[in-house]
This record gives sequence, C-alpha cells and structure tokens, in this order.
Amino acid sequence: MRRPTARTIAALGGFALLPALAAAPAVAGTTQPEAAGATEQWRGYWVDAFNEGIYDADQVSELVTEAQDLGANALVVQVGRRFDCFCNEAIYPRTDARIDAAPYDPLAEVVEQAHAAGIEVHAWVNATTLWNSATAPTSPEHAFNAHGLNAEGGDRWLNKRVDGAEKIGNNTFIDPANPAAVDYVVDAVTSITANYDVDGVNLDYIRYPDYNGGEFVNDWGYSEVSLARFAEETGATGVPAPDDAAFSDWRRDQVSNLVRKIFVNMYEVDPSDRLSINGITYAYGPETYGGWEGTRPYTNVMQDWKGWLDEGIVDTVTAMNYKRNWNPDQAVMFTEWNEALAEYRADRHVVSGPALYLNDIEDSVAQAQEVLDLGLDGWMGYSYANPTRAATASGDLAFKDDQRAALVDALRADVLAEDVVVPEMTWKTQPTTGTVSGSVALRDGTVADQVDVVLHPVARPGEAVRVRTDGTGWFGAVDLTPGRYRVQVVEEGAEGTASTFVQVEAGTVSEVSVRADTLG
Repeated sequence: MRRPTARTIAALGGFALLPALAAAPAVAGTTQPEAAGATEQWRGYWVDAFNEGIYDADQVSELVTEAQDLGANALVVQVGRRFDCFCNEAIYPRTDARIDAAPYDPLAEVVEQAHAAGIEVHAWVNATTLWNSATAPTSPEHAFNAHGLNAEGGDRWLNKRVDGAEKIGNNTFIDPANPAAVDYVVDAVTSITANYDVDGVNLDYIRYPDYNGGEFVNDWGYSEVSLARFAEETGATGVPAPDDAAFSDWRRDQVSNLVRKIFVNMYEVDPSDRLSINGITYAYGPETYGGWEGTRPYTNVMQDWKGWLDEGIVDTVTAMNYKRNWNPDQAVMFTEWNEALAEYRADRHVVSGPALYLNDIEDSVAQAQEVLDLGLDGWMGYSYANPTRAATASGDLAFKDDQRAALVDALRADVLAEDVVVPEMTWKTQPTTGTVSGSVALRDGTVADQVDVVLHPVARPGEAVRVRTDGTGWFGAVDLTPGRYRVQVVEEGAEGTASTFVQVEAGTVSEVSVRADTLG
C-alpha cells in the first residue's frame, strides 16, 4: 500500500487516502520479476477513454487478454480526460461518461486485472485540457464550474489566446502560468498515485494549446495572472507579442515547472512510480530544423521534453510519433523523430508511439521494426481502440476486434515475437542521487514568486545548482549528489542574508524552507 508522507497529506488538503484498491503491487521497473535476464523493452497500448476498453469489468477483461496476446507489459490507460477521473478516489471528480455505476471503479479494475496478468498500469492524465462540451460537468467541484467562465482574477484558471478567446468551439484549457491551477493538477495526480497501486502516471497535453496563427508560434498565455507574473518577472510593459522570445521562454518554463513539481511530488509518495510524458512530434524532427529549438514541439506548443530528459524530471518520454508510413514525407518525419529520441535519451527511457490508426498492418509492422532497430527503449501503439486505419473508419466493433487480432498476429510473428519486460529505472531502483523539495517564505508575507535560489554543496565548491521558485514560492532540484548543501536566496535586491542548510540523501526527497527578507 502507498504510504504518503504527512506533507503529501497536507498538500492534498486533508484528502482521505484509502487502502490500496488493487492486487499486490508490481516490482519497480519490471512486470515479470521471475524473468531474470529477459530482454528489457517497453511494449503496450495507449487505451483512450473515448472508446471501449474500461467502461465495465468485461471490457477490462477483454483488454487485458488482448494485451497478453501482444506480449504487452504496460497499459497506459486514460483516467483523466478533462479534469474528471475514470476512478472513484481522487481529487478529480468522477467522470460523467457512461461507465458502469459506482461502486465500479475503472482504474481499480484495470489495476487488479492487469497486475494479476503481470502487466503494468500507468494512469494517463490530460494535464491542461479543462472541458470540451456545451453542457457543463455535473459536479460543482469540477474545475470548469469552480474556476472557469464564471470565475474572476486568480480564481479564473482559463488560458487565454492573444485575440481574447478562452474557448475554441467547446474546448477550454487551464493556464500553466496560474499557480493555483498548477497546484490543483499536482495534487490531483498525487491523489491518484496515493490511492491506487498504479505503476506510474502518463501526462498528456502537458503544453500550451494548439489553435495558433502559425506553425512556429504559440498564441496562448494571455490570462490576467500570466501577464501580471511575466511583467513582474521581466519588467516588461505592454502586452508581449506571441513571438516575443522572452515571453516564449517564460511560457516554456511554466510547463517545465508543472512537470518538475509533479515529478517531485510523485517521488515523495512512491519513488518506484514512473512519470512518463507524451512527447509531441509535430512535422519533421530536429534534423530538418537545425536542432531542437527549431522544432514545432519547442516553438509551437512550448513543450521542452528534451530539456526535461536532460534535467531528469521525467522517467520516460512516450513520443506520440503519429506518422503515416505509406506517405514518403511522413516516413521521413517518423525516422527523424526516432533518431532524435535516441540522441536525447539522457540516461532515461524513450519510447516511440506510432499511430496504428493511421496505418495498415504492414506499415505498423515496419514502423515497429524501425523503432527496435534504432535501439529505443520500447514501442507503444496508439491506440487499442483503433488498431488500423481501416478499423478507424469503421464503427463495427467486431471488425475492430478482428483488425486488432490480425495486427497482433503480424507483430508477434516477427518483430515482437520475443516476450520482454519493462526496462528497469535504475536511477530509482539503484539511486545514486537525491532530490530537494523546497520553499521560500518572505517575512512580509508576500509570495516569493520567481525568486532565484542556489544550492551550494558544502564539500564541493563550484558545483552550485541554481533553481527558481514558482508562483507559490516552491522550488525543486533533482539528480543532486548526496551531501550537505547551503540553500541561499540570491535574488537581486534581496536585503539581508537568507540561507539555510539541507542534507541530500540518495533515493529520497529532502525538504527545506528558506525565510528571506523582503525582496527589492
């Protein structure tokens, strides 16, 4: 059973943590501990919640059986679509989707059945998609009702486009620059890992929205809170343009902070849980654009997954490498992104996720072969519900089942013939570094937003690590060499001395709080 710390319980606002709802937990880093020496390779499906798969226990049984046929060792199951949950025990309210009535709990059912079959379960959560229906969610606690179109000031979590739009069709999004929205997402994700014996969390839409005026610019981030924080940080006057370099960097930092905060909080609840993120691979890869900073993920939706791998704040990038193999241009795109994953791995895991729904069976087999030939850490198909492009065009569930079976037969006959185990996260199972979760409190009671903090290792002068607080005064640092650190506020204009000490231990999260004088 998960044993959250007192700090985690406090962070969840006293949320009642329940006993584990599943069978015995899987061993960290592998689904088949008895298969010593087995080949390590991530293999599985994304299981979206807009289609069949988890709506009742019979669907879950079919899902698990078909995953076993594939030799899958991981299922990434969508439980958080738009600030709702396909589960009963989380901060997100239970979904309005037509799942079996309570007490049926989709996530608990998947965990129980999949773990019994030796398959990991990763809770797939959309991080920033708030709502997408003309009808409001039924729960008054849903963030759309509490912090959407009727809220004001900091309580209004909506992202805003440069033209003033907060709603595209029926789609609304939260602003990753809103500190209250960020902490709600962090706490909601933590509530899932605390209450369910999941093997990890998979973050989707961990970025700024689409619906932009160009392919290499992002038009979002213009909420009242976002603009005020950016102006406070930079001293900028007026409204920045979407292509303003400083504003773009700042917005990317907001997404990175959300990832970092989730990673550190998950580590506190259960260090064995894996944080994976769905990496965007729009258009061509870095090779075509002259480097990572020229790609659309970086410029168009402010998602710096390469930076997250470098920093060590994700365990796995599951790249949404959705390309048509039968289209020559898209085949090049697929290869370029696979090559980028191999190059950017940075001692973490990288998984390529082809679009089964855009391809015929022979194309999906060819793409799977390329993924493994390049030495990536695994393959994951999108999606379980739509296994071929013919199945995608069909509303016949029996036909989809037949197509999935044919795809599995083709994959297992060749490229995925060998049974494999999930790659071990050695940085967690055999840790040599530690993590710090800290906060800066100002004596005048104001929030220490965007304040520079330096961690000085006492025994190794010159190896200091500089971090920055978020909109609540929180900061995090990962992959730190164990030892004693002096933690110092170094913000320009700070009056007096603001520092303290923290001991960093391998494989643990050390907490520290710094009290500073008023910042100038």
